Amino acid sequence: MKTKIALAVLLLGLAIPALAQKKIAPGELPKPAQEFLKEHFSHTGIEKAKKDAEHGEKGYEVKLQDGTEVEFWKDGSYREVDGGKNPIPTAFIPASIRDYVAANYPNEKITHIDYGHKDVDVDLTNGIDLEFTKDGKFLKKD
Repeated sequence: MKTKIALAVLLLGLAIPALAQKKIAPGELPKPAQEFLKEHFSHTGIEKAKKDAEHGEKGYEVKLQDGTEVEFWKDGSYREVDGGKNPIPTAFIPASIRDYVAANYPNEKITHIDYGHKDVDVDLTNGIDLEFTKDGKFLKKD
């Protein structure tokens, strides 16, 4: 009996995340997301796109062929860009954040930016994690 219950719990645990994410065609992304990808990531293609409900908020996740992952809010504005250990384009990053990184870490590149509910998290190629306010003012280094 315990085995059947454990198996049911395991299957349910696998099914719930699968229901929360639905694979979609790139053309099903909101127009702002499509335009963002075309403008900043035209050098690579889309490997897969998913509609995702994370933390109760519907949005979209896109994995690019170069390994970069981009998350969008439900309106199509970008929420997170993660290049892993590779630098990401920076034209869409607020100038105050780009300027801070250039002035304080001139030999480093931005590999990740994440807009949280309260702040903006930025990772650099040297592994340093920086936090900024939503309007781009430096808060702290982790």
